[in-house]
Amino acid sequence: MTDTASAPIQSVLDELIEEFDLLGDWEGRIEYVIDLGKDLKPLPEEARIEANKVPGCAAQVWLNSRREGDVLFFDADSDSALSKGNIALLLRLYSGRNADEILGFDAKAALERLGLPSALTRQRANGLNSMVGRIREAALLAKA
Repeated sequence: MTDTASAPIQSVLDELIEEFDLLGDWEGRIEYVIDLGKDLKPLPEEARIEANKVPGCAAQVWLNSRREGDVLFFDADSDSALSKGNIALLLRLYSGRNADEILGFDAKAALERLGLPSALTRQRANGLNSMVGRIREAALLAKA
């Protein structure tokens, strides 16, 4: 696996595409996403606050952002294995990047290429989009 903090975001996406292509069907991809979530570090209780909740998700999802210089880092958690996996995938793409990288990346096209939205229920796909939206909001705030 590439060191995502130093690799260009497109390289991380290419690596994910390769991994997903090896999995074949949507069931294998969903199982892989759930496995990604198992490696997510637990979110500290003090970050599980209403302000960090991501609206529009089928499950409870918390997303915390922090800034170190020009770089944004994200921590997240969910009470659902699939949502936790989705956020782990997004953190692999976005955490450790500057605002311009985050805002310049077409997440919708990337997720389509991975085949995720079509493998998820409409509500879970909307939740995934809400997670991306929250990450982009943090990037916009960092630029302001």
